[in-house]
Amino acid sequence: MNRRAPLLTRSPVDLVLTIIAIVVVAFLFVPIVVIVIHSFNAGRLLIAWQGFSFDPYVVMLQKPAIRSAVGVSLLTGVIAAVLATLAGTLAGIALARRPGRWAAWFLITLLLVSVTPEIVDAIALLPWLVTLGIDWQMPVFNNGIVRLVIGHSLFSIAIVSFIVRSRLVGIESQLEEASADLYATPARTFRRITLPLAMPAVLTGGLLSFTLSLDNTIVSSFVAVSGSTTWPVYIWGALRGGLKPEVAAVSTVMFVLTLLVLALVALVLRRSGDSAASIARTLAAG
Repeated sequence: MNRRAPLLTRSPVDLVLTIIAIVVVAFLFVPIVVIVIHSFNAGRLLIAWQGFSFDPYVVMLQKPAIRSAVGVSLLTGVIAAVLATLAGTLAGIALARRPGRWAAWFLITLLLVSVTPEIVDAIALLPWLVTLGIDWQMPVFNNGIVRLVIGHSLFSIAIVSFIVRSRLVGIESQLEEASADLYATPARTFRRITLPLAMPAVLTGGLLSFTLSLDNTIVSSFVAVSGSTTWPVYIWGALRGGLKPEVAAVSTVMFVLTLLVLALVALVLRRSGDSAASIARTLAAG
């Protein structure tokens, strides 16, 4: 059985790469650790440590503006994830199982959606939603949650489509063909064969859509209306008056929630029999 070589016996290249990896991980996660620590700060401002206290978490629960922002973010994230999962799953299955001349153009469209800068999407969405809500007399598009869900779903649909397509492309279609040979209807084949095969990717795409929605700042700041401020937009506005420990407290809770979602994604894929490399490939939609 081959074991990893001790650190001191590795080649200089391995040592250098290991050190670089440690530095990169530290650079990425040390600021998060600092925020988590300062979420227990008893001081009035985040940057001035004045002792350990659970007061920021108490204030987090008592402050109406914080509760409203977190509630809007969670509600938007759930609805956007459901819509993106439904649309993205159907698109991904169609791309994997019914490719045609349209597939290349559709893939290009999804790719453009996924790589277009968020600021471009936000600038395009704002006048369009205003036109639908005011000029075309469609009040539903004046609702802040509806606007946020539309803005958050666009990018997530592309991500879910790529993830579902990536999983099904790597699975042969003999089971579905056998189901058809046994006179199963297309709907029954989809429900009993195709959907279970794609389910790990569907759940993964839905959970990732939820986390991406929680993090969306630019689109939210453009399309939101009064009373529908999301948590990232609230933090952005709080920068003007100085960040307070309760902001770090809510950020810590949201960070832990994101970690739990990602852990659930990995667990779902692992339970489906995927290897670590397959899990990474599915998450990367490659």
